Amino acid sequence: MRKEYKTIREVVGPLMLVEQVSGVKYDELVEIEQADGKIRRGRVLEIDRDKALVQLFEGSQGLQISTSKARFLGKSIELDVAPDMLGRIFDGMGKPIDKGPALIPEKHLNINGTPMNPAARDYPSEFIQTGISAIDGLNTLVRGQKLPVFSGSGLPHANLAAQIARQARVLGSDEKFAVVFAAVGITFEESDFFISDFRKTGAIEKTVTFINLANDPAIERIATPRMAITAAEYLAYELGMHVLVIITDITNYAEALREVSAARKEVPGRRGYPGYLYTDLASMYERAGRIIGNAGSITMIPILSMPEDDVTHPIPDLTGYITEGQIILSRELYRKGFTPPINVLPSLSRLKDKGIGKGKTREDHADTMNQLFSAYSRGKDAKELAVILGDAALSDTDKLYAKFSDAFEQEYVSQGYYANRTIEETLDLGWKLLSILPKSELKRIKDVFIEKYYPKEA
Repeated sequence: MRKEYKTIREVVGPLMLVEQVSGVKYDELVEIEQADGKIRRGRVLEIDRDKALVQLFEGSQGLQISTSKARFLGKSIELDVAPDMLGRIFDGMGKPIDKGPALIPEKHLNINGTPMNPAARDYPSEFIQTGISAIDGLNTLVRGQKLPVFSGSGLPHANLAAQIARQARVLGSDEKFAVVFAAVGITFEESDFFISDFRKTGAIEKTVTFINLANDPAIERIATPRMAITAAEYLAYELGMHVLVIITDITNYAEALREVSAARKEVPGRRGYPGYLYTDLASMYERAGRIIGNAGSITMIPILSMPEDDVTHPIPDLTGYITEGQIILSRELYRKGFTPPINVLPSLSRLKDKGIGKGKTREDHADTMNQLFSAYSRGKDAKELAVILGDAALSDTDKLYAKFSDAFEQEYVSQGYYANRTIEETLDLGWKLLSILPKSELKRIKDVFIEKYYPKEA
């Protein structure tokens, strides 16, 4: 029989102080029973001798401390997992909300996961096809990679997330593939968009969805991404599946961290975020990867909206340090009506060279990618020059580059949210656009490939 404590002394925001406790551990789950029998849950944040600081999940509104009892459960937050999770929708605390049958758990897993031995990590090297040319062709996603999307408020990152969740697959293999989708602090409208999109397209069958709404307690936000990653670890390492984890929006998660940190009266770090933000984000992101000798893998795409489109803001800044690249959405392209508005020049995938080439995508992939980057960059420079000096100041070659730049944005980048291009289609489209330029300008591509792939005039 677990001890019950009637020594609740103080409640400040989502925090509660319980005195005269014994044998209580950090991160332990707590049940608070009210006089009317209702139960609220929380977890231990801090222990100082016989005092325990408890973080409430449901908030403290209407809680009568004089008549409430606290019970410490002796375990951390756990997620019930089973193969039947696929196709189900859960709330931020891992409870089913899709009106389906109750989940019969195979295991109860701690949401903080178990540490992975760095020596057991396998290097990410296999190509994942998202069907989006700007990612597949230029900033390739590799199995086991962490590749965040840097967006801004009002930009269509939700559409991009849904598109990746729908279309992503491992090429040339019949291995089991699943998507774990975690929505953190989103509106009901966004939640409805994701759920109906997954149902409409049939993607729900291979997806485990966790939804934490904006009106749910902020504290729940801290648990939701970890719930999703725990589900992904189970699918990957226990069932041998290849799992893509998409978390949107990391900014809401960091705001919840800041809220709790302020309630604890901690000394704030940059812009009021806690000093341990880097460590906290790393404890999530670093759970992606591959293990030597294990068939499964976890690939992660965290999505965050940069406050004021500021890439130096702590959240994108620290995320960029931990992860292997970034996909950046452009407000300028969005205003022009391009979908998805991916700004390819500042975007980067640090592991792309390991996942492309002969046997993975196609032998000409690396060369065409370098040439497209180079030509697009020069085309943008030519257009900027034309704005200042007029078209007459451009050489004939520069005019071709400017023409290429426009065609590249309209055809290559802007493909719509429901176009699913194979890697061959993406590469062939790249060659079609490069044919705007004379062969003599293709200085980054081997002659063998120019002979083989450069479109022949009809």
